Amino acid sequence: MNDLRRRLVRSPVALVSVSILGLMLLLALFAPWVSPVDPGAIDIRTRLTPPSWMDGGSSDHVLGTDNVGRDVLSRIIHGARVSLFVGVATVLLGGIFGSVLGLIAGYFRGWVETVIMRLVDIQLAFPSILLAVAIMALVGPSMMNVVIVLSIATWAPFCRVARGQTLQVCNQEYITAAEALGLRDWTIMWRHVVPNIINPLIVVASFALATNIINEASLSFLGVGVPPSTPTWGGMLGEGRNYLRIAWWVSTLPGIALMLSVYSVNMLGDWLRDVYDPRIGD
Repeated sequence: MNDLRRRLVRSPVALVSVSILGLMLLLALFAPWVSPVDPGAIDIRTRLTPPSWMDGGSSDHVLGTDNVGRDVLSRIIHGARVSLFVGVATVLLGGIFGSVLGLIAGYFRGWVETVIMRLVDIQLAFPSILLAVAIMALVGPSMMNVVIVLSIATWAPFCRVARGQTLQVCNQEYITAAEALGLRDWTIMWRHVVPNIINPLIVVASFALATNIINEASLSFLGVGVPPSTPTWGGMLGEGRNYLRIAWWVSTLPGIALMLSVYSVNMLGDWLRDVYDPRIGD
């Protein structure tokens, strides 16, 4: 852990990425207290008010208002809660499920491995976003439905990586020694295999987090994700696209927040990959 911290301090890009993600996490956790106003409060009299630094702007709405007078800053802050929650929840659910299946496939091999890997091939044959849109169109918009659907689209990469890493670990002598001592399969898997495959899975999780943040925004943009009453970055992009010429801030500012979050996660993922890849030096 100390070595990881030292590497982080020596990497400006990773340090900035962690800082941005930390700020967004704090805003998401304390959104009700740091938001200037209620994100759902409608005031037609102030609709399409520009940001405070522009002509006609108001200090009451630092980043302006949308087409029905809702405060853009408050909606961006509350939108961070949705994006981070969906991203983390889908990575946890899909990651754990896929990693367990990959661990089982790589350890037991045989027909178990064949069945699991054919399921992975079937899953990867469908574009994840198209599969998510199709399912959401059938089940309807809901936060829980979004999490379930994106988890289904997430598990396959974890399974492939876990299976490949498990195959490598199982060829090591200490696994053969553990088997010779009569340890149970699940004991060997938990004590000796899992600790040695966790690092690559952390890297996969970082990229899956960025992908699912974008996928959630895409579903909300299309109107099949989180219900419209809930502030989301993708929903704000969708609502503001008709006002780009006269009120660019309605969609541009949440787009910047989305870009920064995804960029930070990807840069952090690149850094983690470099740290955990023994073939890449400092």
